[in-house]
Amino acid sequence: MTLKLFTRKQKSSGDAAEDAALTYLKKQGLTLVCRNYRCKTGEIDLILKHAETLVFVEVRMRKSDAFGSAVETVTKSKQKKVVSAAQTYLLEKGHSANMPLRFDVVGIDGHEMSWIQDAF
Repeated sequence: MTLKLFTRKQKSSGDAAEDAALTYLKKQGLTLVCRNYRCKTGEIDLILKHAETLVFVEVRMRKSDAFGSAVETVTKSKQKKVVSAAQTYLLEKGHSANMPLRFDVVGIDGHEMSWIQDAF
């Protein structure tokens, strides 16, 4: 998939990557719930619904994959922060403990996008 990452407003590369990921995920049938959720324990780039599943998405971008892919930059430490932020979000919003959850990663390397479902 060829991506256009910057608009005329010249958003930051992180915002542009999230815009591209969100557009792609919406085309796949997901619905946006929240964007850039922040709390003391971390942040979540995108929170979406996929059928009955609440999906927490980490978006990563690299200009090239010469030194590893964008997906590979989601370290165990980053995963823990996202999970912790997701727990805070769920408590704050009063979601059921039985709600299906998933943690996805969208990696953008240059103009190529990878969507890893159930990444961690």
